[in-house]
Amino acid sequence: MSPPTQSRQHANSIWSAAVAVVRPEPLVESAVGLIEEIRNARRVLVVGAGKAGAGMAFGLEAALAEKLGCVEGLVNVPAGMTAPLKRIRLHPARPQGVNEPTAEGVAGAEEMLRLLASSGPEDVAVCLLSGGGSALLPAPETGITLADKLAVTKLLHRSGATIDEMNCVRKHLSRVKGGRLAEAFQGKLLVSLIMSDVVGDPLDVIASGPTAPDPTTFAEALDVLKRYGLLSNAPPSIVSHLEGGRAGKIAETPKAIPANIVNQVIGSNRVALNAASQKAKELGYRVLDLGAFIEGETHHTATAVAGVVRSIRVDATPVPSPACILIGGETTVSLGEKPGKGGRNQEFVLAMIAKLGLDGMKGVTVLSGGTDGEDGPTDAAGAVADAETILRFQERGISPQEHLERHDAYSCFEKVQGLLKTGLTGTNVMDIRVVLIHGL
Repeated sequence: MSPPTQSRQHANSIWSAAVAVVRPEPLVESAVGLIEEIRNARRVLVVGAGKAGAGMAFGLEAALAEKLGCVEGLVNVPAGMTAPLKRIRLHPARPQGVNEPTAEGVAGAEEMLRLLASSGPEDVAVCLLSGGGSALLPAPETGITLADKLAVTKLLHRSGATIDEMNCVRKHLSRVKGGRLAEAFQGKLLVSLIMSDVVGDPLDVIASGPTAPDPTTFAEALDVLKRYGLLSNAPPSIVSHLEGGRAGKIAETPKAIPANIVNQVIGSNRVALNAASQKAKELGYRVLDLGAFIEGETHHTATAVAGVVRSIRVDATPVPSPACILIGGETTVSLGEKPGKGGRNQEFVLAMIAKLGLDGMKGVTVLSGGTDGEDGPTDAAGAVADAETILRFQERGISPQEHLERHDAYSCFEKVQGLLKTGLTGTNVMDIRVVLIHGL
């Protein structure tokens, strides 16, 4: 059986390999190098938003190093994200660790709309989009306040709505989401370079699809609120706006985009999983890759994975140990009225511990982290645990099950140094979970 310390090191190395391969700088630089219209443009307008915005902007300037005088624009990013840029301005749109829209984000979005509206027939635009773009690029429709939009987003999140459902609603409350940002462009070509943080990489969902056609409708947005019993709790301005859209009084989001709008995914969870798999094999593990389409309730996913762990330990099925289970995608957590502190990745690790117990965790190391370095409203990317973690819990009288029931994973792991703290990574392609299983 591999020593716990070495197993933790291996788990960290595998997770870090996944994050490293989706660094935005080289991905953007490579993509721009293949697009002749951008390289030859006399004026390049830059807009965008996301947690990978600083690195993406740096990569764009590197690709256009010989003609930076033609470049202008801004990208909304979390405060504190910096890069040595010369022409693209990084606009702080929200504080770190707060995944909510702000007035600063609105100001940046409005400036982008003005910039794209100023485009001439020969101008080219580049839109840099990555995870967190929905919250970083807010521009509520007339009659809707930012506070109202934030309130309905929180209601949806607490109700366990999927990212698709939340974006369906948000796109119909915005002047930039759901293809509306692209509507402002008057030039020759707009290319969106996209780092996907959504299961399946749907263009209309990533950052709420500001440059993609929107297949959803006002009627569907209302249905989402109805499904979760939120019609009576949502701000009246929200319900009124959606009802007006359903009645045809407000124009629908664009259902098609012109040929001069191009969307290209350059980084994804699948790319990260491939790198993690390669690293795990280099370290001597047999890999079971469960893929990039994992979603649903976090504790349900953890329960299923715990069953696979038991099967590997007892029956050497579907692979014998030493084994590495890789899980991508992005799960959700349905919070109660008074939840504790944590995030989906910390909760995944805690749920695994609660299910397997001390005997089941012997020879097992579990690491789960958001590739952006953030997990829920915390300063941790996720958590890592093994049998030693459970012993530390027992010494301190900590019950994993009790903390799990009140969604309080952060304080639980904080007491035993089990939090995975990386700081902002500069990228965002959902989550990577690494489970290592050694012999009994």
